[in-house]
Amino acid sequence: MGEPVSAVGVFCGSSGGRRPAYAEAAVALADQLVARDLTLVYGGARVGTMGVLADRVLAGGGRVVGVIPGHLAEHEVAHQGLSELHLVDTMHERKALMAERAGAFVALPGGWGTLDEFAEIVTWSLLGLHHKPIGLLDVEGYFEHLLAWLDHAVAEGFVRPPHRALVRTGTDPARLLDDLGA
Repeated sequence: MGEPVSAVGVFCGSSGGRRPAYAEAAVALADQLVARDLTLVYGGARVGTMGVLADRVLAGGGRVVGVIPGHLAEHEVAHQGLSELHLVDTMHERKALMAERAGAFVALPGGWGTLDEFAEIVTWSLLGLHHKPIGLLDVEGYFEHLLAWLDHAVAEGFVRPPHRALVRTGTDPARLLDDLGA
C-alpha cells in the first residue's frame, strides 16, 4: 500500500435511511476510527448518517474534518462542531479536497451523492490520480446489487479485473479498515 493511513474519507448519506442498521454501522465505523486514532474526513453535514458518524467520532475524542459546498452550508446542514470545517464552492472541489486529505476511503449506504463520490474516487484511482485503498461497508446487503453490477461489468468486458479489485468490501468495519491498511 503506500504511506500509512492517518485519515479516512467516508462517503455516506445526508439521510438516515430506513433501517437502524445504517446508523449502527456509522457508529461502529466511528468507534473504529477513534480506536485507531484516524481522522474522519467527510462531507461536513450534521444530518443523516453523516451527522451520526461525525458526532460519534467527536464524542469519542476523535478528529473530524468536514468539507461542504457553501450552498449546502447556507441551508443549515453544515456541522458547526467539527475539528475543521472547509467551505468550498462546488461538489467537485469537495471531492478533490476530501481526496487530498484522506489516505483511504470507505462508502457507507447512501444515495446519489454517495454513489457519485464513491464512483469518482474509484475512477481517479484507476486513472492513476491516487493510489489509496477504497472500500464499501456493506450493511445488511445494501451494496449487493452494486457489487453484482461490478461483477457483471467485468464479465461483459467493461471493467478490467484489476480495476474491479480496487473496491474492497466488508461487513465489519474493523476488518474492512484492516483490509484498507488503516
